[in-house]
Amino acid sequence: MRNEKRMERILGYSLVAPALLLILAIAIWPVIQSFYYSLFDYRLNDPTKSSIHLNYSLDLERYLQNYPFLQSALKQELAAADGTVKEMLIEVEQKLTNMDAAIRKDEQVAKQYGQVNEALDNFETPSEEMKIAELDEQTAKQLTSTVGDVVQTLRQIRKDGELKQPDKVVGLAEGLTDVVIEPNFVGLKHYKDNFSDPRLWRALWNTTFFTVVSVAVELVLGLAIALLINKAFFGRGLVRATILVPWAIPTAVSALMWKFLYDGQNGIVAKYFETVGLVDRMGDLLTTEAGAMFAVIFADVWKTTPYMALLLLAGLQTIPSSLYEAASIDGATKWQQFVKVTLPLLKSSILVALLFRTLDAFRVFDLIYVLTGGGPANSTETISILAYKVMFSQTNFGSGSALAVIVFICVAIISMIYIKWLGKDLLSDSASVKR
Repeated sequence: MRNEKRMERILGYSLVAPALLLILAIAIWPVIQSFYYSLFDYRLNDPTKSSIHLNYSLDLERYLQNYPFLQSALKQELAAADGTVKEMLIEVEQKLTNMDAAIRKDEQVAKQYGQVNEALDNFETPSEEMKIAELDEQTAKQLTSTVGDVVQTLRQIRKDGELKQPDKVVGLAEGLTDVVIEPNFVGLKHYKDNFSDPRLWRALWNTTFFTVVSVAVELVLGLAIALLINKAFFGRGLVRATILVPWAIPTAVSALMWKFLYDGQNGIVAKYFETVGLVDRMGDLLTTEAGAMFAVIFADVWKTTPYMALLLLAGLQTIPSSLYEAASIDGATKWQQFVKVTLPLLKSSILVALLFRTLDAFRVFDLIYVLTGGGPANSTETISILAYKVMFSQTNFGSGSALAVIVFICVAIISMIYIKWLGKDLLSDSASVKR
């Protein structure tokens, strides 16, 4: 008996395992990756931070594109110099020679040094693995210090007008300042910076305001539409199909459409709003903070209310008509039937619809990005748009990943709250059935 239970348990786990692996691969693994990247100062607009580095490294390609030419230029300057300037140039040359010897002291670095040098001599591009050599911390800091001293000395000589090719010599020396790649692990710094940035809190407030207002309006309108199309009347099928049209249009297309309708000069909707007094001028819709927020909420309500109505309609159709007949016989009015019969039995459907729409609204991106781009003055910038701008417009993948993780945490909290409500509701329903 015990063996049979064990076999059943193993069989059960083996059936669930593929689903768990799928969830791990699709949902959890990207979040883990984002969290890992958020721990680094990882940005594409800086060559020394364009990848993740846990140790000190040397960009041999950049180093060998400057160092040999700098030595050659210094020899030419030495040939023409005399007195104090010549002594200073000899000291600079000696420092650079000692620095190069220190770099090649390590066998592995020396091997890569030769390979990269050969590749550059043959006008080839060395691979990433070949051109990045790991350095110990002491050598890296010594190299950085030496380059700093050399650059400062050569700038001083150039300032005194003692160099024959000042721009070439100083430029080659300055080219060595970025060859040392420092570790870019910053821990939780991006989270600290983001949470101390007013722009993040503004984006969170915009997201919350947009979510609460749009979902609340969609719930009321969606419930009204669901009650309407649940009734039997001539042409009900056509009405149901027509109502679903806004939801069927791709979000980017509908956002572009509303952008033309809200246009301050030729927008039809903007003209109607001005006529009825909703806005003072047609241009206020997309150029003022309040107008832009109202515009994106109105467009979202237009597009996704049919989706809310569809979910609630499915719940309405599970309520037996006999309950309404019994309530009618007992003398209940239509309003009393709605409050005492429809709403209690529709509670689970409402919670599910609210969960889906709240998560969708909180992650809103394409509608607002196409319609307003997050403007004017970041008044409609949501947390998803902020994460996109930081990650792709500023190419700051570390900070952008931290924002992506913050979005995930917010969505997880919302989901947990709703699931707790849903779970209680389902349990109470089961309990009542048992009683």
